[in-house]
Amino acid sequence: MFASALVLVLSACSSSPPASPENLCEIFKEKRDWHKSALKMNKKWGTPVHVPMAMMYQESSFKHNARPPMEYFLGVIPTGRASSAYGYSQAKTLTWGDYVKETGNRGASRSNFDDAIDFMGWFTDKSQKINGVSKWDARNQYLNYHEGWGGYKRKTYNSKAWLVKVAGTVDQRSKRYAAQYNQCKDELNRGWFSRTFFG
Repeated sequence: MFASALVLVLSACSSSPPASPENLCEIFKEKRDWHKSALKMNKKWGTPVHVPMAMMYQESSFKHNARPPMEYFLGVIPTGRASSAYGYSQAKTLTWGDYVKETGNRGASRSNFDDAIDFMGWFTDKSQKINGVSKWDARNQYLNYHEGWGGYKRKTYNSKAWLVKVAGTVDQRSKRYAAQYNQCKDELNRGWFSRTFFG
């Protein structure tokens, strides 16, 4: 009974948003498994960890079960959500399906951080291949992410001043995350024994 309760508590903690979302070092110190997942994504797709982390912050505030708000007719009758976006990465159902098909990651879940950041690595890799956007370019990677590869190519974002502003915010956060991460990545990469006994 106690063991089951402990598992539930630990599960809830692991999926809860980080306490200090503005600081990438604090995020990864609190959630070491997220750091491992981010490094795995970087090795697999070549996308620097600070770019998808900045995009994820914007999309879901690191909430594992985030969804777009419910829409209402006449302010009372629920008519559904604006899109099928869900989870850490706010991936839409169809795009997630393409990711699963192309990567073979059949057990992937949008509410699992490891899968969500791998999805974002896959997406940024395709944005580079399809539209020539550098994986280090958080602003234009985010515009691809929001508008889709075809929309980005057609420059649909030019008619959305609010989106261009948000992409700028993502870019600035990405740069802050990069600067923070440069200060702590060596410490984060050290093993548990070394951190515990050698400070």
